[in-house]
Amino acid sequence: AEYLPEITKDSVCPVDAKEELLDECESIWKQMEECQSKLMLLGTETLLKSDAKLSLLMMRVKALTAEYNQWQKRSPELISTNPDVLLALGKEELQKVKNDLEMVLSTVQSKNKQLEEDLKREQQWHEEQEQILDTLNGIEEETKTQVEQLSKKRAFHELQSKMLKLKIYKEELLNALGEFLEEHFPLPEKGGSAKKKNSSEEPAVELITLHEILEILINKSMTTPHEPYVTTNDSFWPPYIELLLRYGIALRHPEDPNRIRLEAFHV
Repeated sequence: AEYLPEITKDSVCPVDAKEELLDECESIWKQMEECQSKLMLLGTETLLKSDAKLSLLMMRVKALTAEYNQWQKRSPELISTNPDVLLALGKEELQKVKNDLEMVLSTVQSKNKQLEEDLKREQQWHEEQEQILDTLNGIEEETKTQVEQLSKKRAFHELQSKMLKLKIYKEELLNALGEFLEEHFPLPEKGGSAKKKNSSEEPAVELITLHEILEILINKSMTTPHEPYVTTNDSFWPPYIELLLRYGIALRHPEDPNRIRLEAFHV
């Protein structure tokens, strides 16, 4: 629109050209009034001659069709051949087009400005959402790390608690076993000693209780499972050894009868 020439008041056509154009318009208007009067009279006469509505409509259709064909054949005619009039009309039309284009340009510019503002707001919102997302991702990673640490601590504490319970349970079982063995399997003599068969002058050997024998076998089986055999000596009372072997609690070495081991009940 800014490249269109500005139409000023100086571009108005001269007075003679205006009068000429008005005269031509009045002449054309009079011709139109005469044609309209003739058509009205023609329609009235036709209506008086025939009362049939269909005939009237058919005649109007024919008249309109003929007028349409006539207008299709005609080429547009200039109202005036005066160059001053044509120049003034062209300038006026261009001024209208210029004004319309300026309005369209203003509307488009306003719309573009609004779109730019919307785009800035959307970009700002997008950046804020990305910052929020980064913050949430950081919180999520930190939370995962804390959860993993808490899980490890909880598992470690649970394992410690279980081990403590097992240790307490083991002590209770050992104490109960010791009390049972002391009550039902006491040492054969009050002094807890036995003399060797071939020498009464040699010092007596201190016998160990059945509880102590079982503890020795258990500890040996746990500490050296690849070599669980224990070598018996005079402190092991033979009836206790036979008792353990008879009831399948202990097994004798296949090559050395003086060595025994605890039955692998856990296998």
